[in-house]
Amino acid sequence: MRFSRALAILTLTVLLAAVGCTNHVAGTAKRDAAQAPLKVSEDGFGVVAGFDDAPVRIEIFTEPQCTHCADLQADFGDQLAYYIGVGQLNVTYRPLIFLDEATDGHSSRVSNALFLATGSGASGTQFQRFVEELWANQDPGGRGPTDDEMADMASAAGMPGEAVKRVASGGSAVNIVEMDESNFGFLFDVDPLATGTPTVYDLVAGEKVDIYDNDWLDKLIQS
Repeated sequence: MRFSRALAILTLTVLLAAVGCTNHVAGTAKRDAAQAPLKVSEDGFGVVAGFDDAPVRIEIFTEPQCTHCADLQADFGDQLAYYIGVGQLNVTYRPLIFLDEATDGHSSRVSNALFLATGSGASGTQFQRFVEELWANQDPGGRGPTDDEMADMASAAGMPGEAVKRVASGGSAVNIVEMDESNFGFLFDVDPLATGTPTVYDLVAGEKVDIYDNDWLDKLIQS
């Protein structure tokens, strides 16, 4: 049923009398970056940063000793953190360890730290900052950062004390071998010919993203 114009005017008059005049604020409300969720993926081998209803959802396949992965974080880390925080982007990180010579090597320990930091009250935005810190402090071919050094990176990323403690503990948070096998399987499905890192997969469009286009992230957000 449609209201008559007279009734609409009367209703508006009553409302103005009750609450007074207010300034109209243009635009849409932004989400609190500190509340961007962080969780382990349903399969148990990825870390999901961002709101579930984000319009853009991607997977990032990454190796802690991969220098090209470090370049990706250096070039796009700030944008990733911003879009995660405002609710426009949901990122699932899928670590791999193919550059390790042993299951307790650099890549394994960094990958485990990612899962240690999850489920400890940290936000998706803080997790993204932690990823940036870890990949900015690579030691390709070396032992990699200690547990205490990774805990310092978690602290520098703004993660809460519980997350920092969990990272410092160095405890096992994921079966590294199974994680690597599972994530490599997903990566192979994305591109069986070029199964390298970094690889970004658009979960909405169901296709691999051309990350060598300098505007790839902005184009995803605007699409």
